[in-house]
Amino acid sequence: MTKFRPCIDLHSGHVKQIVGGTLSNIPSDLRTNYVSKLPASHFANLYKEHALRGAHVIMLGPGNEAAAQEALAAWRGGLQVGGGITADNAVLWIERGAEKVIVTSYLFPEARFSHDRLMAVIQALHNHTTKLIIDLSCRRVGDKWMVAMNKWQTLTDMEVNQETIRSLEPYCSEFLVHAADNEGLQRGIDEELVSKLGKWCTKPVTYAGGGRHLEDLDLVRRLSNGKVDLTIGSALDIFGGSGLSFDDCVKWNQQQDPR
Repeated sequence: MTKFRPCIDLHSGHVKQIVGGTLSNIPSDLRTNYVSKLPASHFANLYKEHALRGAHVIMLGPGNEAAAQEALAAWRGGLQVGGGITADNAVLWIERGAEKVIVTSYLFPEARFSHDRLMAVIQALHNHTTKLIIDLSCRRVGDKWMVAMNKWQTLTDMEVNQETIRSLEPYCSEFLVHAADNEGLQRGIDEELVSKLGKWCTKPVTYAGGGRHLEDLDLVRRLSNGKVDLTIGSALDIFGGSGLSFDDCVKWNQQQDPR
């Protein structure tokens, strides 16, 4: 059943909410919605308090490892971590307290998918595919969605479709999909993509990008038949937003699973 999943986005060592499509190597291009004065551990403890398992910690560029480790230490085994994950450091992040690692760019040397690199990550995790999340964050190109890497600035050769997802499902425990063109804009979700993900995926999948109202959780549940979870960031009051309150999202989750 669809649920709200929170996030901790890290940029230059701080918890931020940014417009995803503006991430690049040119600092002046970056558009930031919010910079928190609170440490990453504050949000980790908040999510732990409300048992919001499956929250993802994303390191957007360099200078974020200390903050990520701080968050993981606050809730060992409760958070997922991504950003710069490779075969060389995947198990290190599990040892640092991550429940799972999220991998994107490493799988696409020169923007081309490498099955060998995927297998290298799995081997590094001692073949525990339950510890691996494949990030298929993407940008829309015509009537297709293409996986985007390097802070969502570089399009790869992989299209997000049923064939791709079914071919990857044996190698991971779930998927994370940021709609980079919608990320941070609070202009609504990509309804077509959410609907497609609900049809294509047989493993858990979390969608992020454009969520702005509590009703978006109901919308994602309806469009995906309850198969897709939703991450909401910039619109939340805990990140300076005015669209909806964190407490309302927590209550929404509790209503879906009243046990």
